[in-house]
Amino acid sequence: MEEVYIIGAHTTPFGKHLDLSIKDLTAMTVKGVLADAGIGQEAVQAVWFSNSGWGDQQGQTCIRGQVALRPLGIDTIPITNVENACASGSTALHHAWMGVASGLYDIALAVGVEKLYSPNKTAIFAGFLGGIDIGNVIEIGRGLSVFSLDAEDRKIMEEFFKRYPPNGGGKRTKSRKSLKASAKEIRDQLVVAINLGEKLGYSTVRELSKLLGASDHSPFMDIYSYAARKHMRKYGSTVEHLAAIASKNHFNSTLNPNAQYRFEVPAAKVLSDRIVSFPLTRAMCAPIGDGAASVIVCSEKVVRRLGVSSRAVRIRASVLGSGKAYGENESVPDIGERLARQAYEKAGVGPAEMDLAEVHDATAFGELHQAENLGFCPRGEGGRFAASGATRLEGQIPINTSGGLTSRGHPIGASGLAQVHELTTQLRGEAGKRQVARARLAIGENGGGALGNEEAAMGMHILEAPGRKG
Repeated sequence: MEEVYIIGAHTTPFGKHLDLSIKDLTAMTVKGVLADAGIGQEAVQAVWFSNSGWGDQQGQTCIRGQVALRPLGIDTIPITNVENACASGSTALHHAWMGVASGLYDIALAVGVEKLYSPNKTAIFAGFLGGIDIGNVIEIGRGLSVFSLDAEDRKIMEEFFKRYPPNGGGKRTKSRKSLKASAKEIRDQLVVAINLGEKLGYSTVRELSKLLGASDHSPFMDIYSYAARKHMRKYGSTVEHLAAIASKNHFNSTLNPNAQYRFEVPAAKVLSDRIVSFPLTRAMCAPIGDGAASVIVCSEKVVRRLGVSSRAVRIRASVLGSGKAYGENESVPDIGERLARQAYEKAGVGPAEMDLAEVHDATAFGELHQAENLGFCPRGEGGRFAASGATRLEGQIPINTSGGLTSRGHPIGASGLAQVHELTTQLRGEAGKRQVARARLAIGENGGGALGNEEAAMGMHILEAPGRKG
């Protein structure tokens, strides 16, 4: 196997980009990553293009990479389209790494692009249904009832509201909508119902509507909140622990010029924010966003030929895996724990040697959970570990220095590559005010979809700073 190095990494600003198309965002990041690598597009021998929603939202169901890249003059070479839900970006990088590691290519490009914003809010959340087994959507919808609050949960929630009265004085405050806004909402819901009805059958859509009702968040938030409540009961973690994680990430994003949210949110405000799915407040959850990210990888001989060893980040391990079927009460290592073990073994290092990490925090609980999976603290200690300050910029193992999905943003196809861009920037010592001191080794974890009791797909990468080998 050839040694593989990152010589280019780039992220566009994440956020609401209604005036930019997929092609526009692709052009921005490809030009940016080529400039960072110091090469021309003619040097790229193969591309892996990551995207999840272009087909559902705008009908570009096939040849997405070819369509997005041809306006840039990138054609004739192999272009492989990648869809692996929220793990699409890391999946694209894994395959680019394989192309170079195998000796088939000397230089390969991984690109991830996503546009989630839509004038039709109902369509945005309906799109997340593609991240589950859509053929069993009714069975899954019925199963979601297990995630409902029980009597003990409701008691804990009421005590929570006494301590932290929500903004506006209630769980949700209903504002009076104009006739025009109400008509648009009804139209949007009908458009989505017809679209899903043609795909799944109208009887399925009617049943699904009864099961799930109207929702302003994806079903994944209910899954995360259920897992958080289980962790709280079993290990004594608290909502204050989750608030500490979210507040830390909002602070980190103020130092990241590409972050979607660039404002601080003190823990008290995190706790008093609107409840999305108890115990998760809005400030604990990743926002909808648009954006793109990309990474260029190459062989060691290319690094030497280009004379870029001072900025070339070595990929010590690249691991891709899928979820496992098992019962909820079975004692099975989580997919994150299983893949972390593989990554550490391939890299010949352990969790204690990691200097920083980017993890998939679609919610604050996601960061807590993955900190445990990656071995940074014992199982059950993730909340207390974060509250101790260990995961802050100056802490023992800084996590999500970019702001994470919670604050940097989460354009699905781009998220995994944005994580790698952040780690590369840190390992090069180019992160400015959010720079982790003496960063030499870093790990990125990017999960996607839900199938059974864990993520359907996950990618992990361990990276090493320039100037160190072995």
